[in-house]
Amino acid sequence: MNSLEQLKKHTKVVADTGDFQSINQFKPLDSTTNPSLIFAAAQDSKYEDLVNNALTEAKTFSPAKAEQLEHALDVLAVNFGLEILKIVPGRVSTEVDARLSFDTEKTIEKARKLIKLYETNGIDKNRILIKIAATWEGIRAAEVLEKEGIHTNLTLLFSKVQAVACAEAGVQLISPFVGRILDWYKNDRGVDSIPATEDPGVLSVSDIFNYYKKFGYTTEIMGASFRSKEEIIELAGCDLLTISPALLAELESSDQEIALKLDAGKAKNMAIEKIDTDEVSFRWLMNEDAMATEKLAEGIRKFSADLVKLESFIGERL
Repeated sequence: MNSLEQLKKHTKVVADTGDFQSINQFKPLDSTTNPSLIFAAAQDSKYEDLVNNALTEAKTFSPAKAEQLEHALDVLAVNFGLEILKIVPGRVSTEVDARLSFDTEKTIEKARKLIKLYETNGIDKNRILIKIAATWEGIRAAEVLEKEGIHTNLTLLFSKVQAVACAEAGVQLISPFVGRILDWYKNDRGVDSIPATEDPGVLSVSDIFNYYKKFGYTTEIMGASFRSKEEIIELAGCDLLTISPALLAELESSDQEIALKLDAGKAKNMAIEKIDTDEVSFRWLMNEDAMATEKLAEGIRKFSADLVKLESFIGERL
């Protein structure tokens, strides 16, 4: 077996892309999207029908241009999700506007609308994960949505306290960002590389995995944002890993042996202390973690900037 086939024995593999051809090639169980991926895909002529459909829907939705633009973006995100669901047997993650990251009520409202659009197209809500930034406000929104049967994927997750707060809120899935954590530490230490076995992003996901399994949380852990196949190999055994087409291809062309690295059985016997996740503790522990604070803020800004680019692209077409 090649390395990708071996990895699938230990971990559910997810495609991190908006390109349907890549998804079809690697046969992942689930797929994730975000504004950056959709912006890139929307400019490709082969997806023009999806864009045109969103524009048509928007023009009949409201006479107001601002409402048309917002609706077009929602429909476009769902259109990509619908196409992806024709290929993957499992779920697709669709992201809420990053500019709502500190607004619990508007995040809930947007999530409900996205689910309604999927359901109008005949998709059961259990096949959708609503992606929300793992701010305190985002986690509170996810808690409400999960109680309504709308499942969530908490993204831009860089710290253990974010992960624990998500689990306590009953979140379906979290996406800790391995590569972005590595980026910060490389810059902070002034080094060009860190071995995968010492990679702070890998160690962070391992720590979260062991904590969840020790205390019996059912929230799924999906490692994300990888910089190398070596990071991925070190997390074999994680519940899920979402991987870019380039790294999926690298794994597929490799015959490196992949062994189980994360073991739920071993985690149950580890000496791990519980941490508090009330709002005061959450905000204090985030404040004390410069990397998590900076990368969360940066991630929200980047997703927001790509959404603005997408808005501009769609707005010109309306």
